Amino acid sequence: MGDSEKSITSLKSTAKEWARKVGIDSVEKLNDMIRSGAGVELVLVCEAMQSNCIYEIARRITDERRRVILISGPSSAGKTTLSHRLSIQLRAMGLRPHVITADNYFVDRKDNPRDEDGNYDFECLGAMDLRKLNEDMVRLLEGSQIELPVFNFREGVREYHGEYLQIGNEDVVIMEGIHSLNPEMTYMLGDSDKYKIYISPLNQLYVDSEAGEPVKVSTIDSRLIRRIVRDNRTRGNGVEKTLSMWASVRRGEEKYIFPYESEADVMFNSGLLYEYTALRSAAAPLLSNVGIDSEYYEDAQRLLRFVNLFEDIDTEYIPANSILREFIGGGCFRI
Repeated sequence: MGDSEKSITSLKSTAKEWARKVGIDSVEKLNDMIRSGAGVELVLVCEAMQSNCIYEIARRITDERRRVILISGPSSAGKTTLSHRLSIQLRAMGLRPHVITADNYFVDRKDNPRDEDGNYDFECLGAMDLRKLNEDMVRLLEGSQIELPVFNFREGVREYHGEYLQIGNEDVVIMEGIHSLNPEMTYMLGDSDKYKIYISPLNQLYVDSEAGEPVKVSTIDSRLIRRIVRDNRTRGNGVEKTLSMWASVRRGEEKYIFPYESEADVMFNSGLLYEYTALRSAAAPLLSNVGIDSEYYEDAQRLLRFVNLFEDIDTEYIPANSILREFIGGGCFRI
């Protein structure tokens, strides 16, 4: 078994263990639990299991004295919320975390590589100023002060606004981005300084099929539904726009994220067994609005049939710091 297969096996093992603890391995059992009135308990148990994992990651970082925490994972995995929750947990353990956004180290747009079609390739590693990022990280670890960059996406240039950072022995840096597990992104840093986290949602839910054999719920579809709901809420994007970009997003994941998942020190499962019941109320109306004349009609109908398999759950009881809040809104973090 290769390193990548071992990584996925680790995530699957976690998902199976969570399903066993909750007693849910199928959509039917999930719906039965909600109908029985145990939905609130289900939410709290699922969230507690994730909190336990975040605590364990923070404990390892503290015990091993890692100073640069790198987080990567595919689209809609919950990277941003994880970085916030991990920061809070590290603070509770006496450390001072600082989140640095990797995107602020983009090269100026005029220097950005282009793809085979002549368009800017914002997802390739060449879109980042790796030398500057690494020089800044090395200086930080040496105790020097650096001025943090801010990328102006409107103008396509990196700017400096007088925000400085200097870290000491109790400080740690958290950086999340699609290339974070690629060794080339932090090539000047020693492995002993880095703690690498791969995050992806994975549930062990099955649904009965017409053929009689249970079918596993697709992790890819779960991320797509998360993204549809989030992009509509935060960017005003309709379903069709999100679906039109999905193939490109998936190609980027296959090229820049999945090959490096085995580099991770730990795998974090951001899937929540109850999440489809919470996403349904937001996703179903959006998917229903895709007209029959749209080229994305069949895709929307397939996803609509899927979300309609689930009972609705009252989202009031979902904690404000839940990873799911990154998508449905109402969270306590500024995302």
